[in-house]
Amino acid sequence: MAGTREDIRTLLALDVGEARIGVALANTMARIAHPIGAVPHTERALDDIAAICEREDVGLVILGLPRNMQGQDTAQTNAVRQFAETLCEHLKLPYAWQDEAVTSVQAEAELKRRKKPYTKSDIDALAATYILEDYLHAAV
Repeated sequence: MAGTREDIRTLLALDVGEARIGVALANTMARIAHPIGAVPHTERALDDIAAICEREDVGLVILGLPRNMQGQDTAQTNAVRQFAETLCEHLKLPYAWQDEAVTSVQAEAELKRRKKPYTKSDIDALAATYILEDYLHAAV
């Protein structure tokens, strides 16, 4: 784990869903987020995400926080909070929350505009990218 926030070079963002977890990365120096895919939300998800964190030398995990349009917690909010706690204990990494309001809708609209085939995993990964971009912009 990185020693201080200044030591953190790579951020990992997650868009946690019931079936899949969208994943995106950003280097704190370049401040450009990019999607890397999605992992199935199965028993192996913790190990799959840990492998990405190890390979990419991740120092901080950014988790999308789902809420309803009024900003209130939902059942999914609680599920994501529980997942985050388990994940970050497993990873031994710090984490931060970022509002994920309409990121999946935004991601799907963007992919439709590109007029190329895409999958639900593509939507999840792009949503994670938007979560990470929002986090980076808020951290300025």
